[in-house]
Amino acid sequence: MKPDYTLFDRDTVAIFWGLHAAPIQRMLDYDYIVGRKPSISAIVAPTRSQRFHKCFYGTDEVLIPVYRSVEAAAAAHPEADVMVNFASFRTAYGETMAALEEETIRTVAVIAEGIPERLARGMRDRARELGKVVIGPATVGGIAAGAFRIGNSGGTIEAIVAAKLHRPGSVGLVTRSGGLFNELASVIARNADGVVEGIAIGGDRFPGSDFLDHLRRYEKDPRVKFHVMLGEIGGTLEYRVMEALEKREIRKPLIAWCIGTCAGLFPGEVQFGHAGARAGRERETAVAKNRALKEAGALVPDSFDGLPELIRATYEELKEKGEIEETVEPEVPELPLDFAVALKQGKVRRPRNFICTISDDRGEEPTYCGVPMSEVIEGGYSLGDVISLLWFKRRFPKWASEFIEMVLKVVADHGPAVSGAHNARVAARAGKDLVSALASGILTVGPRFGGAIDGAAHWFKWAKEQGLAPDEFVERMKQEGKLIPGIGHRIKSVRNPDKRVELLKAYAGEKFPKTELLDYALEVERVTTAKRENLILNVDGTIGVLFVDLLASLGYSSREIDEVIEAGALNGLFVLGRSIGFIGHILDEKRLGMPLYRHPWDDILYAVERPSN
Repeated sequence: MKPDYTLFDRDTVAIFWGLHAAPIQRMLDYDYIVGRKPSISAIVAPTRSQRFHKCFYGTDEVLIPVYRSVEAAAAAHPEADVMVNFASFRTAYGETMAALEEETIRTVAVIAEGIPERLARGMRDRARELGKVVIGPATVGGIAAGAFRIGNSGGTIEAIVAAKLHRPGSVGLVTRSGGLFNELASVIARNADGVVEGIAIGGDRFPGSDFLDHLRRYEKDPRVKFHVMLGEIGGTLEYRVMEALEKREIRKPLIAWCIGTCAGLFPGEVQFGHAGARAGRERETAVAKNRALKEAGALVPDSFDGLPELIRATYEELKEKGEIEETVEPEVPELPLDFAVALKQGKVRRPRNFICTISDDRGEEPTYCGVPMSEVIEGGYSLGDVISLLWFKRRFPKWASEFIEMVLKVVADHGPAVSGAHNARVAARAGKDLVSALASGILTVGPRFGGAIDGAAHWFKWAKEQGLAPDEFVERMKQEGKLIPGIGHRIKSVRNPDKRVELLKAYAGEKFPKTELLDYALEVERVTTAKRENLILNVDGTIGVLFVDLLASLGYSSREIDEVIEAGALNGLFVLGRSIGFIGHILDEKRLGMPLYRHPWDDILYAVERPSN
């Protein structure tokens, strides 16, 4: 069990309020270099849905559980007696009060500044009623050297080691300023053996705990041989220390200084950085407080610059008396360098698992194949242009990009009875969300539905390049027992042509530089329709052969066109276009509020027989 004068030791673990990755990692980095177990047992993040936060401990990764409330975290982790509160100034008060009501929480460090003074007093008073400690608000926190670090206290790991905050020394440090906390710790390290514990009480006018609260603890701590206190202009907290000095409640040497002595050089009242750093009367000036501290028995230099010499002299005197023993320097493990940092510094290299050549979202704005988004929007790029950039890595000429858009319009919907639309509607009526219902429709796309575009492009191109006459191609496919993809329609025929096909052919005839594969496919159609009049070149077939003609007109080689077909890009046009219709059907079902679909019995041929023995 901790002595009553000790807030933190090497077994202290904390609940961290707020999923702030950087300070969480810095606390664990400190734990690693001082050789203790991870000091954060739980994270409170009310708006996050994740259950764990993953971070490093040395080279290993650890999982810290995430909870929605202080109450839940405290109940699950009774070993945690500290809460490090990184909540905003709007939230910090409520969360601090909640933590103070938890029996297991003894100390709360409140990082936020700007908390209204009325609420700050409320936190302070409630903590004192309960015999607990609040550090802050408006604080970086503090460090128990070699034992526990609050958030970002002490700066970088390199600065912490340089300031000897990775192991205990002989000094009890308490300051108002977080920035000067780091500086003073460094001064103490250069002129003495470092601190036992350092606390920055925070710059607001009503801190949860003040200088005297911590100096009283240090007085009881046998490891602390002398104190260093850094006050500042504004407020009267330092006078409590003076009274304690006069009453001999503080017997260990106290080196003290209040910053802000330059305020007297200004013609009027000056507000320094902290909310409390403002002297409303003579008694609150830094000059007056430094004078009073000296009169009460504190060791006060003539200026801030005199602190190092005074610290060194006090340290050497106590050391000569035998009250301070030589500090044994522990070996400090090297902190592993984060990969992102090492990569930025050019110290590591590794192969990437993915290669992306079509877009980049790392800059100020995304780019599509190197074209900035602003240029896409303001430069008149059409949807067909965007598809050509992202699918084919070049901007197609207007006739080609307009053909892409025409295809999307043509294939967008074919009524509710086709397999994809039917699936999407059934899924929607089962209460599935839009994405799930859309996926159920898309999953029906294949060789028998939509996939014929790829097949038609492949086989018609193959037959033409093999030099097969149309009738030879038809006969060859018949002998091999294969249907010709893109040929045949259930309803449409020579006498009842498909208007969509007619539109596509008319556009190609007017806009395409050449339509050699379409011409070949139409010759094949004459052969097949002579056998049966509904064996026409259908929409899938027309799109497939025309896209081959499009690519050939743009200078694609035969091999490059094969790669596009094999990659499924042509079928991708059907998927993209038909998704428009599927979403329409899904929204139609949602709008109508139709019940769960069950297929009628009278539309099913039941051919169920009992098996013979």
